[in-house]
Amino acid sequence: MPQRTATPARPVGYGQRPMTARPLAAHPMAMRPAPGQPMTAGPVMQRPAPRPVSFLTVTEVAAIMRVSKMTVYRLVHAGELAAVRVGRSFRVPEPAVRDYLAGARTDVA
Repeated sequence: MPQRTATPARPVGYGQRPMTARPLAAHPMAMRPAPGQPMTAGPVMQRPAPRPVSFLTVTEVAAIMRVSKMTVYRLVHAGELAAVRVGRSFRVPEPAVRDYLAGARTDVA
């Protein structure tokens, strides 16, 4: 059988990194247990489930509050109503509308 000779290293082109061998410990397969051995699981940290937050458009908020869109924009720009800017438009979280309406009630004597 003919013997193979080592292939010459390819020249590194512009923007390319030279190929280097990774150490065995850094290889992902080196961390796996041998076949037939059970995989031991370490402690698993679970994230809390994200709470769904629904956002309303300025038009929807204006319809809920029975005011004009301009009034909603004024409340947002004044900082009285929390909102998130998405591109060029605003989205208002539903809880922010509820909180604003709860705090805006006045008792008439």
